[in-house]
Amino acid sequence: MECYARVQVIKTFRGLMGDGEQDTIVLHTNDGSTGYKIVKFRLMPEKPYSFLSATMMVWKVAQTTVPTSTALVDFSDNTLLAAGNWVYGSGEGNIDDVTIFDREIFNQDIYVTYTEETTSTLKCNYYIELEQIKLDLSENTVATLKDIRNVKTQGL
Repeated sequence: MECYARVQVIKTFRGLMGDGEQDTIVLHTNDGSTGYKIVKFRLMPEKPYSFLSATMMVWKVAQTTVPTSTALVDFSDNTLLAAGNWVYGSGEGNIDDVTIFDREIFNQDIYVTYTEETTSTLKCNYYIELEQIKLDLSENTVATLKDIRNVKTQGL
């Protein structure tokens, strides 16, 4: 009996965003047989030691608006996949970096939003690693139906 190790395929994406911006990470395929789940989501300011309060979120659906002063993180929203917050206070000299993400499998495009709560002029980088997963027909159907439900829930 031969034993084969499953090869883990990791796709990486990165970007630099300004306040109130939204990036699209294109993942959809014609047949929906490729799924993904987040394995890493990190933030890093363009100017690392500037006073900054940054929040980035990863969504299953495009957001109609992105806040530019105060981000509201609501983990009960089933379209939110991840949230990251980077705070550096020039007076305290400490960095608070918190990132939380869901291990849910999705097979459609995802969207990254950025809200900068201090001066609204500083940009922030993101880095995201996604594990690529081959979906069988039933997994494909479940992921696609979840995406359809999320779009309808958002009224898009």
